Amino acid sequence: MITIFIPRPVIGAERLTLSYGLLQRSIPIDSLETYARTGKIDDELANYARYAPEEQLEQLREVLLTPIPLNAIQVSQFLYTPIGERLLEILAQVIQGETRSTGFYGIRAALILAAVDSENFNLLNILRKFPSSEISINLARSLQFAQSIQSFVNQTQQAIALINKQFNQQTATLLPQTNNVAKINLPQSRPFRGQKQTITLFDPSRNRTFPADIYLPTGSNRARVIVISHGLGSDRTSFAYLAEYLASYGFVVAVPEHPGSNTQQLQALLSGRSAQVTAPGEFIDRPLDVKYLLDELTRLSQINPAFKGRMNLQEVGVVGQSFGGYTALALAGAPINFEQLEKSCPAFQDTFNVSLLLQCLALELPQSRQYNLADPRIKAAIAINPVNSIVFGQQSLSQIKIPVMMISGSADTAAPALPEQIQPFRWLTTPNKYLALINNATHFSTIAESPNTAIPVPSQAIGPNPALARRYVEILSIGFFNSYIANQPNYLSYLSPDYINIISQPPLPLSLVRSLDFNSSSIFLEEFSNNNQQ
Repeated sequence: MITIFIPRPVIGAERLTLSYGLLQRSIPIDSLETYARTGKIDDELANYARYAPEEQLEQLREVLLTPIPLNAIQVSQFLYTPIGERLLEILAQVIQGETRSTGFYGIRAALILAAVDSENFNLLNILRKFPSSEISINLARSLQFAQSIQSFVNQTQQAIALINKQFNQQTATLLPQTNNVAKINLPQSRPFRGQKQTITLFDPSRNRTFPADIYLPTGSNRARVIVISHGLGSDRTSFAYLAEYLASYGFVVAVPEHPGSNTQQLQALLSGRSAQVTAPGEFIDRPLDVKYLLDELTRLSQINPAFKGRMNLQEVGVVGQSFGGYTALALAGAPINFEQLEKSCPAFQDTFNVSLLLQCLALELPQSRQYNLADPRIKAAIAINPVNSIVFGQQSLSQIKIPVMMISGSADTAAPALPEQIQPFRWLTTPNKYLALINNATHFSTIAESPNTAIPVPSQAIGPNPALARRYVEILSIGFFNSYIANQPNYLSYLSPDYINIISQPPLPLSLVRSLDFNSSSIFLEEFSNNNQQ
């Protein structure tokens, strides 16, 4: 099967050539391999090594030999999806073989061939499998990418520093007024125990079947309901910890699993049973899953003794992470912005925001149809690492009227903080809005690993102390939903700067702001926004 994926004949790269205009320098692949495996720098590599700090050379060894936990079928399946091919097109602007055509196809072939030997699937082996005797790196184009990425990183760091500074200024003002910290400590013993029931739903209008876990707090009546929407490639176990925690405080928690964008869909892609990461229709089906779930819970509360009288389905909160963050904001009242998508797609021109590749899939939806994705039963929403900058944009996000909290990780490279949370937060016009920034957290810090995961997430991608990141999510959710769903204003103290300062700790310091006053710094954000969307 592998042979149908790659061009013939396969030669195997012998040299890596760095070109900048008319200037070219070449390094044998053997020199790189010798250094990676033994640490010995031969004469060929010495010409370059003398210009690099020792620390960078050690990083080079690590990068060349770091194993990639995928096999050939998984790699080939992804690279033949529209998102995978778009990434190859970008890489081909920098990496070429002896002919221009071997760039795109050569990179794909090298990745697949290297993955055949799963025990040696690393960058060094990818170089070895490139189907050309020479690999050429376009340094001029590489520098353009590097400059774009560096500008992106600088802007992000500047915005994060300003958020942390603004939060610290608030705590410096408020902390002297805090006389009794114990008054705002969450109780250690929680009054309810949750019982989980799994139901299966079938929506005949969409011919769509999906399961949902319902966490019912024992002894509660007419409890408010919280819905949790998982991210792309995850499942309903990813936030089971949060569901159990919310149920222990008396909320009914409903966690649907979205077929077509869950772990099973990712497994189907990687095993060859599907040709796409997710279908464009998931931008519609995910919010409709939640709406149908609420309809079904309403029906069950009338006829099923286990649910009868247990739920208040007119005051509902929603939590979503990543693609689930999009889902939460759509339900909250943000319509898909096709005009913005047409301006911004195809995406990934000199940008570091890979989430745009997912968002641009929405442009394939029929625009002649009316999509009613908002649900008036949703009274408050939390979006964790949401992808939303161009699928909604300012025009759509400004239409949300209910309380919203966005939770962002400063080290998120899948849905980067500045374009996907910080700037969208500024576009929100609802008076009750919050931005929680978990410094050093990644896109995966708040997700519990599923027992059904298709690909284990490396520890480097999860980041430090994920238990602390999840604890933050628990506390922020309790404070937010008790304040805005359960109508208990005393819980606003858990969203105060002084309390957030109390629970914040390394290696993931937490900041929480209700507005962003960047003053003159807002100029760079406006420039960033315009460049990001055009």
